[in-house]
Amino acid sequence: MSRAAVEHYLAEYRHHPAAAPWLQARREAALAVLQQDGFPSLKHEHWKYTNIRPITRERFISSAKSNGAKGIDREQIAPFRLQELHCHELVFVNGHFCAELSKLQALPAGVVVDSLAAVLQKGNEALPARLTRLANSNKHAFAALNTAFIADGAFIHIPDHTTIKAPISLLFVAGKQSEPLIMQPRNLIVLGHQAQASVVESYVGLTQSQYLTNTVSEVSTAAGAQLAHYKLQQESRAAFHIGYCSIRQGRDSRVESHAISLGGAIARNDLDVDLAAAGAEVALNGLYLAGGRQHIDNHTLVHHRSPHTRSDEHYRGVLDEQARGVFNGKVIVHEQAQKTDAGQTNANLLLSDAAEIDTKPELEIYADDVQCRHAATVGQLDENMLFYLRARAIEAATARSLLTFAFADEVIRRLALAPLRRRLENSIVGRLPDADLIREFMP
Repeated sequence: MSRAAVEHYLAEYRHHPAAAPWLQARREAALAVLQQDGFPSLKHEHWKYTNIRPITRERFISSAKSNGAKGIDREQIAPFRLQELHCHELVFVNGHFCAELSKLQALPAGVVVDSLAAVLQKGNEALPARLTRLANSNKHAFAALNTAFIADGAFIHIPDHTTIKAPISLLFVAGKQSEPLIMQPRNLIVLGHQAQASVVESYVGLTQSQYLTNTVSEVSTAAGAQLAHYKLQQESRAAFHIGYCSIRQGRDSRVESHAISLGGAIARNDLDVDLAAAGAEVALNGLYLAGGRQHIDNHTLVHHRSPHTRSDEHYRGVLDEQARGVFNGKVIVHEQAQKTDAGQTNANLLLSDAAEIDTKPELEIYADDVQCRHAATVGQLDENMLFYLRARAIEAATARSLLTFAFADEVIRRLALAPLRRRLENSIVGRLPDADLIREFMP
């Protein structure tokens, strides 16, 4: 099955438009990796709980052949925009930038917020040195596939000592399709020394058709930079989502990563963080909600390579009906990374007897002067709390919903962007019984 899928994408590649020589060489190198290694199976350690055969057996067509934004207007995407924040906003439809739906405010000198396709066409000296340098195609087949088909996405460059106060919103919309599409956005985010920004990546579906989003984001923060990065995945329940984000941090930089997964038949998120210089800090917050037969898989990897680095990870999952969740979080403390402080927690709530979670937090430590801890919990709703609420004349279904919402909101309340926080809270409540009544308890 994997070999047939590889042959299909090799055939698709032959119709893909050529790129500049430096990029074309990297595309072809990635394609060679995919051709040699193929897609992972259940025999691969990092994919043993996630069966991707439903993805590899479908012959997805490159979105370069799609009709783009045809038939989509502002009203359709309005529920997914962060209008209260007056964002700098790039909108992509079926994998391609849509200028007529986008909105950019005035930007400081030297700041670049643009589609990758436009920047590639115009040329930018930062691209050859940055693009494809962090995402490891040799270890991730879907990253190799994305690299081979690089065409569009977002390019964000915040120069030294520059602060962008308004969030930058990247909205990726799957619209109407006449055939199953594969959309492969590639995002490159670069922050210079002491630069500050917030970036929101949203992946949404307007159609219930089957499609594949295969996205890669590369993030680089120089010394003293601060980035708040939000990823919200609300794909169609019939769609597939594969996401890979690689972050490399400089001295005394700080990154907050908030990853929320609500949609998709199969969703897989890989997040790799390299704390490459002393004083770098990262906070990883994640929430995954799944029902029906949804399958949501989160893999995180944090490398502490230098002294006095810090990571704090907190992921939560809520699984109902026959849904399955996977969490694998690994922290590696290298020998020279003395005075490391690393914490990792994964908590899971199972709302039915048929729901399942496979959780594996890991620590790999080669330094001797460190503070490292990890924990994982799997459980059901607290019967004592249910009894407490029932004793106050709250119906059983409402009590269960209130406790479920409170469990998930432990992650949502960490989001600094209030409009995004409210939107996610309403989205979560909308999936629960007695939604209108629960909203009365919300602040």
